[in-house]
Amino acid sequence: MSRHGMPALSRLLLAAAASLAVVASALAPAASGAPARAADRPEYVALGDSYSAGVFVRPWEEHDGCGRSTRNYPHQVAHQLGFQLRDVTCGAAEVVDGILGPQPASKIYGPPSIPPEGGWSDLPPQLDALNPGTDYVTVGIGGNSLGFGSIVSKCLELGISKPLQTKPCTNYYTGAGEGADWLDERFAQLDADFGHMMTAIHRRAPHARVAVVGYPAIVPDGSGCSFLHWNQLGSVKKGDMPWLDGLEKHLNGLLHRHADQHAALYVDTYGPSVNHGVCESGDAKWMYGVRDNLTGDGHQTDEPSELCKSIPGSGEACTFVHPNARGLDNQARQVTRALMTSMG
Repeated sequence: MSRHGMPALSRLLLAAAASLAVVASALAPAASGAPARAADRPEYVALGDSYSAGVFVRPWEEHDGCGRSTRNYPHQVAHQLGFQLRDVTCGAAEVVDGILGPQPASKIYGPPSIPPEGGWSDLPPQLDALNPGTDYVTVGIGGNSLGFGSIVSKCLELGISKPLQTKPCTNYYTGAGEGADWLDERFAQLDADFGHMMTAIHRRAPHARVAVVGYPAIVPDGSGCSFLHWNQLGSVKKGDMPWLDGLEKHLNGLLHRHADQHAALYVDTYGPSVNHGVCESGDAKWMYGVRDNLTGDGHQTDEPSELCKSIPGSGEACTFVHPNARGLDNQARQVTRALMTSMG
């Protein structure tokens, strides 16, 4: 998912891994200990958006604005299972603008959040990474196509502009609300596009085992969230959190259904993370808030853009609700187990 839609929020604000070790040892070669040659290892291609890329978890790549973390689940899974990885995940990627078609530079947000002089370059379709020899594919996508970043931004805006309403975002997107028809149309379009994408993946990599990776829990229980705490959900009203959680469940349900329809695995990262949402604290928190301190190894940071500077809070970066390092580790555990099971 991306930070798409945040400029409107800015205007308003300005105005107002033990199990993995077991797997690794079980799969370790029985020979002299020398690593297997690349040609002997199964080929694994990872497709997806920022939740798969692991944006804002150190260390991340900086050359193309996709923000891929070397701690993301594609890297962890490839290491644990001995796969040869090609990771083409990218922050802000969509089903059409990212996987089926090129991802335009206008939809590449980093990190680094401040692009180089001349901007980022368009990226080829992630599907181009697949070939008939591909053995395993994971795909985690759909949130940006639905407009989840814009939806969260709208909830943040309404939390400020509708101070007397207890659930302004719920009212906006349901029933006779202004955004209800728009959201229904987005789900319908995503449903169609996701089916086309799954067909295209199987066509490009006909022998591959495909796994659709769902989204982890963001706010399954809002009891620990406080209004205007920006390392949580900032100005989202607590009354809107059940609706946001239901929206994510609806999205995951769509992904699960398509996985079943296309003989793919579905990897549930939501269930194992329900007690680790953005409202938790300390090690129990597996999800960044709107503006939060970075996690991961090293000292890499993200220089704030002008938009980020307008967001309140003392967090190091505008992480805008993505898995942190512990969240990436959870994803890796679930994907590894699912692929191990499929191996028989």
